Amino acid sequence: MTKDQGPPDHLTNIAIQVAPRFRAEVDEGSLRRLAAEVLSQEEAKGETELSLIITDDEAIRELNRRFRGVDAPTDVLAFGTGTEEHFVSAPERPPYLGDVVISYQRALAQAEELGHAVAEELKLLVIHGILHLLGYDHQEEDAARKMREREERIWSDSQMLGWSDGRTT
Repeated sequence: MTKDQGPPDHLTNIAIQVAPRFRAEVDEGSLRRLAAEVLSQEEAKGETELSLIITDDEAIRELNRRFRGVDAPTDVLAFGTGTEEHFVSAPERPPYLGDVVISYQRALAQAEELGHAVAEELKLLVIHGILHLLGYDHQEEDAARKMREREERIWSDSQMLGWSDGRTT
């Protein structure tokens, strides 16, 4: 695999939706390659689909309030389909893993606070969100440590592949 090609994603359908006001700031191809790499490293079996949604604080605040009871914006939310009986997939479609919703405004603020590019923060949030879809959690100390180790390993590996969109903001 070359740095331009990224991991093979022929078994993965990754839909990306970016709020119109952030489209010029988001490299969808880089996020798609990273998402496919996360799934590959986590050995997600067979075909799968997921969505990455880049939105604003207002939209993610509403989702956070409605689904978690927290009336505040957050950086990332993950909505997995799990094994819920009420979720029905079309028989001709691959299994749907879920949605990762990211606030661009939170990503920007965190990037500024941590001193790195917003593109890097978006990638870190994509990794974090997909790991949640795959069953990782950080409620307990041991689980949080395990999740952080996976995030760091995937991030390190993606950096070695040279996936950079060259943006500095």
